[in-house]
Amino acid sequence: MSGQGENPEAGGSAEEDELAAAWGASVEADGAAAPDPFDDVEAAPAADAARVLNQAEIDSLLGFDNGPAGDSGESGIERIISAGLIAYERLPMLEIVFDRLVRLMSTTLRNFTSDNVEISIDAMTSLRFGDYLNSIPLPAMLAVFKAEQWDNYGLIVVDSSLIYSIVDVLLGGRRGTAAMRIEGRPYTTIERTLVERLITVVLADLRAAFEPLCPVDFRFDRLEVNPRFAAISRLSNAAVLGRLRVDMEDRGGRIEIMLPYATLEPVRELLLQQFMGERFGRDSIWETHLAEELRQTDVSLDVVLDEQTMLLSQVLRLNVGDRITLSSPPGAPVRLRCGDVALFAGQLGRRENRLAVRIDSGREIPAEAVMGQIA
Repeated sequence: MSGQGENPEAGGSAEEDELAAAWGASVEADGAAAPDPFDDVEAAPAADAARVLNQAEIDSLLGFDNGPAGDSGESGIERIISAGLIAYERLPMLEIVFDRLVRLMSTTLRNFTSDNVEISIDAMTSLRFGDYLNSIPLPAMLAVFKAEQWDNYGLIVVDSSLIYSIVDVLLGGRRGTAAMRIEGRPYTTIERTLVERLITVVLADLRAAFEPLCPVDFRFDRLEVNPRFAAISRLSNAAVLGRLRVDMEDRGGRIEIMLPYATLEPVRELLLQQFMGERFGRDSIWETHLAEELRQTDVSLDVVLDEQTMLLSQVLRLNVGDRITLSSPPGAPVRLRCGDVALFAGQLGRRENRLAVRIDSGREIPAEAVMGQIA
């Protein structure tokens, strides 16, 4: 009985060992196929630290999303960036001045170069002065000039194409051949001298273009080749840029005229006009009519002998027959007033049977002061 009982136990233990081994193998296989989530928590920081954001995620973070959420409102960073952009005012009369400049330069440059010159306006824009300095294509020549009556400066930039074209034309270059450019060298004395002559012609035409609006003289100050040395205003200040295209058959280039808003401030009111001689909110017919009616208006003058300050109780106790003593002595000057406005000072006297006042012209109050007090 005992022998038969041991064999089943031995067989059962062997089967259990086999089942345990199979179960362990299956658990290991499942663990390899599906990693433990707790292991991912530990490995996540290391993976995120090495991960780089793509452009879409950066745009979403800054609020430049093109999706529905991005269109509903601006993020804080986007509002800060947008606040840095300045909307500059439009100056209609300045556009007319530049149009007149184009017509004048077309004639003067034809006489200057003895060639067929065509000039056109490429664009007129408003931008920051620092942004323009960074966008100047080099090599170029930057001419600094001063507006004498406005007591400020402007900038004229001549690109390399026009420089070599002007030099080629003025030195007798043949037509039909492109101007030879030698890059990587500084401009020679002859080239700088010829460009200065061109700048002088442009400044004379610019003065003539502004003359119908206001007289101003533009004086050539210096010629630079490095934009850093031509800083005539703060980099963040607003400025107006006019780009002019100069074509001489198969040669030509570009002239850019930069005027900071600080330079144009003395004539800002004139440049805001829609046409020459415009008056904002004024009607000359009504002004003339009002002036004529005011001159025919009746005005009463009060002669003030003396003024005293009394208590209300004293005024209430006054009766018929009471006397008020004047502090001004006889012959003292009296004041003539219109309402509460003091106008003249004079001497009190008598003419026939009436009292009269002689106005001392030396103590007359100017009309400007009277109008200021009335206003």
